[in-house]
Amino acid sequence: MGSNSGIGASLESVLKELHGDAVPGRSFIGMEEAVESCIRGLWAALFPDHYAADRSSDYRETALRQAYDALVKALAFVTESREAAECEAVGLIEQLPSVRKALLSDIRAAYEGDPAAIGLDEVILTYPAFKAISIYRAAHLLYLRKIPVLPRMMTEYGHRLTGIDIHPGAEIGDHFFIDHGTGVVIGETTTIGRNVKVYQHVTLGAKSFAVGENGELVKGLKRHPDIGNDVIIYAGATILGGDTVIGDGCVIGGNVWLTHSLAPGSKVTLNSPECY
Repeated sequence: MGSNSGIGASLESVLKELHGDAVPGRSFIGMEEAVESCIRGLWAALFPDHYAADRSSDYRETALRQAYDALVKALAFVTESREAAECEAVGLIEQLPSVRKALLSDIRAAYEGDPAAIGLDEVILTYPAFKAISIYRAAHLLYLRKIPVLPRMMTEYGHRLTGIDIHPGAEIGDHFFIDHGTGVVIGETTTIGRNVKVYQHVTLGAKSFAVGENGELVKGLKRHPDIGNDVIIYAGATILGGDTVIGDGCVIGGNVWLTHSLAPGSKVTLNSPECY
């Protein structure tokens, strides 16, 4: 058998080359698991009758306390101290009533907008849109509080779980429904009004990216479209650009590609397929 007595020097060299730029004392080990626990804790706190771990006499209070603990654990990875993590967790917990109110409106939109839905419980327990939107609504509040990394990790967990990619920076009104959901992309600077319905494989994206003098992309610019109230966007439609505004009441047909604004009440479809 060959000897591995010389591996020590090799390992030391490789480790130095691999991790010589590591920040001392900084580690995200375990954060992914903490984020998942945080999300499941928030679901239980918001909808304990559907997601609580057990049905003890005080299960609603228990679910809320467990959500707080999970939030603190996740926030501790990206805040300066335990005290800061606790402060941010309290801030989000105090906003959960408004999150639940918005989600109840979203659940109602799903039930009213899908003839296959047989009840609100089914929406809460089975619809990918509920999971993706509920994660987004909590992550968005953390995004607004300038919490780094965690909001994006939350929505990317939702992306992996549902196939729906919503950036936490997007602004989305209530009574929002994504039907089916697979392949939906909603970019960071998108705004969406109230009572909007989106089908699978819709992209609300950027048309182009500004480049600075140093050749790097310019961050923080408006890149994604504004969608008005009472808009329907059918499957496969792509709407691009930070200066693209879709007016109230518009209907965007399937597979339409849009890079310009539409007046309120407009309807856009592709030409009918021709048979030969």
